[in-house]
Amino acid sequence: MPEYGHHSGPEADPGARAISLIYAIGDIHGSLDKLRKLIVRCEEHADGRPMTFVFLGDYIDRGPDSFGVIGTMMDLQSRHNNLIALKGNHEALAVDIFDGREDPAHWLTQGGAETLQSYGVTNARELPQVHIEWLRSLPLRYDDGSRFFVHAGINPDKALDAQSEHDLLWIREPFLSDERDYGRLIVHGHTPRSTGAPDLRGNRLNLDTGAVFGGPLTAAAFAGAHPNPLAFLQAE
Repeated sequence: MPEYGHHSGPEADPGARAISLIYAIGDIHGSLDKLRKLIVRCEEHADGRPMTFVFLGDYIDRGPDSFGVIGTMMDLQSRHNNLIALKGNHEALAVDIFDGREDPAHWLTQGGAETLQSYGVTNARELPQVHIEWLRSLPLRYDDGSRFFVHAGINPDKALDAQSEHDLLWIREPFLSDERDYGRLIVHGHTPRSTGAPDLRGNRLNLDTGAVFGGPLTAAAFAGAHPNPLAFLQAE
């Protein structure tokens, strides 16, 4: 898969080997093979430089191997000190089902049936406690001073430090249409792109390129204070 995007920053300066890179990865949805390929691509791209992974949520549901994705994520987190896995709406929903706060029938129609099948169980209460507790522990946002990483987006009418959990996990409009400067590039997923390409705007970047719907899984590589990505990496 071709790499695209410009290559200023560490790529252009051989003396900048110590600059840390951030790789933000969009919605996975049980697409284990694409996840494994993309992790390798990111590690090859970093070429020994310090690196941080920021995953934007929605690891489970719809795709064939939610069990494998969660196991891989937990293992990767144990090996990489700098790995931030954010919570997506599908993780929040699975925890709510496990805790008895939501109707399981709704979850099953939203990809939960595929998740249960991948675990070899018939209801959410049978999911491994260690996986549920990992999903429960996931943060909702990560702010590196230049970029604000989140699953769905933000409410444009609220400050970044005043966002509700519901908006961070579920919002589409009015966020997607808003053109205001938020003081950070909002890096998000949640709304799949049918083109297979990420959507970079002046104030936000959507990295959900529809991996579970036949599109690629996408990572954006960032470095330093300049908010925009150096490059995009993809795995089919």
